[in-house]
Amino acid sequence: MLFNSYEFIFLFFPATITAYLLLGHGTLARGIVLVVASLVFYARWDARFLILLLGSIAMNYGIGVTLQRAMLAGRLRRADLFVALGVALNLGVLGVFKYASFAVENLNALTGTDLVISRIVLPLGISFFTFEQIGFLADLRRGAPYRLDLLRYAVFVSFFPRLVAGPILRYNEIVPQLEHDAAPRDPRADLAIGLSIFAIGLVKKSFFADGIAPFVSPSFNAAMSGQPVDFFAAWGGAIAYTCQLYFDFSGYSDMAIGAARCLGIRFPENFNSPYKSASIIEFWRRWHMTLSRFLRDYLYISLGGNRRGKARRYVNLMVTMLLGGFWHGANWTFLVWGTLHGCYLVVNHAWAAMAARSRALTVFHASVFGPAFGFVLTFLAVVVAWVFFRAPTLGAGLAMLGAMAGQHGAELPAAITWHLQSLAPVLAALGVRTGGSGTQFIDTWLWIGALLPIAFLAPNTQEILARARPTLERGPSRHGWPGGPAWAVAAGLAAFLGFLSVTRASAFLYWQF
Repeated sequence: MLFNSYEFIFLFFPATITAYLLLGHGTLARGIVLVVASLVFYARWDARFLILLLGSIAMNYGIGVTLQRAMLAGRLRRADLFVALGVALNLGVLGVFKYASFAVENLNALTGTDLVISRIVLPLGISFFTFEQIGFLADLRRGAPYRLDLLRYAVFVSFFPRLVAGPILRYNEIVPQLEHDAAPRDPRADLAIGLSIFAIGLVKKSFFADGIAPFVSPSFNAAMSGQPVDFFAAWGGAIAYTCQLYFDFSGYSDMAIGAARCLGIRFPENFNSPYKSASIIEFWRRWHMTLSRFLRDYLYISLGGNRRGKARRYVNLMVTMLLGGFWHGANWTFLVWGTLHGCYLVVNHAWAAMAARSRALTVFHASVFGPAFGFVLTFLAVVVAWVFFRAPTLGAGLAMLGAMAGQHGAELPAAITWHLQSLAPVLAALGVRTGGSGTQFIDTWLWIGALLPIAFLAPNTQEILARARPTLERGPSRHGWPGGPAWAVAAGLAAFLGFLSVTRASAFLYWQF
């Protein structure tokens, strides 16, 4: 069941809100309503995998209880064994479902064998709830004073607004909000704020992301099939995908945060205008923020972080981003994407260290030109890396990069070259020829021209609704729209535009992970 489907919007979600408001009085009732709704939501995709989800919850809860008892008794070696067991079992399950086919294919390619493995369906959200539960066990080993309860734990793992694509939560971020003695709730305010956030996310997904989606595939499909792709078509496809992924994932994050807020629960912030970043370091503080937090706290720091010298720090960055890329999918393209971002981060940290010792670079960074240069360079680096994130194979990704470098020249539609007759000698010298689809070219760049300024300049959802404290991190603010009739009309128009745009329920891009 997709957030951007009529089934969810007009049937499941209203029924869940109604049941929660009528029956969700007290910790036990809240937990039961949320667990039942979440299991129905998951079963609607494939009821067979309910066994996997429930088994994962039971296994990790049992290990967590035993681990906590060992910690309280001071038996740290026993606690370490249970952490290792829990992590191994979680990664083992993830490996079977997500990486077994990839491993067999590459083993066959390396050894010439012809091993066959049955097609394995990837359970929805397995990467997300696996990471969350690994983090839960790691927090217990670090001494987190969690009050363990099976029902609360089941809500933590299965809560439907973020079950299949995040945000990646921590146990202490959601469970205290379920307590009967939690801060007083105002259901009407929660509904108004939550539905407003959900409506903004629906517009981002159904109107913006799905609107530009048809202009992404032609260039990537052509590169995949070995057809030459010209310079403008390649850059158009790459930047169109950059826009599609931005609004798709931003829209999902808003809809997840909004759906949870309708039920009186705040999520951590997960998306903070990452294309406004002036460095790759800043980009990763803004893009998929809860994943970045997980990779930092449970992988990078566990590897030693920056405590063992610069060389080890750079190795840790590379390993973290490489594994972060592989987490996204069982394909060499994701490994390349992660490796690129690892290289970007190493260069960024090395440059920052060098700039701190250089008076000239310090002055440059403090000027208007420093951030502008960093912004352009960061965006181009991100676009290049997204090519491998989108390409189905390494060959297709390399073909796209070759086309973006001008390998097959550049084409402009006849209608455009006719208006640029005065520049004909310059275009000819640059190797720009006349040809290609004028409609495809114009529509692609019109969409890009409309969406990029929104990503670069417009306030994000959390900024717009800052007075309503939309996420856990953002406290009350003077800024942002305060609500009232004007805001109600604006939110209603956004919801109406989103409903009209849901011509078909297209999956969110991050649901495949």
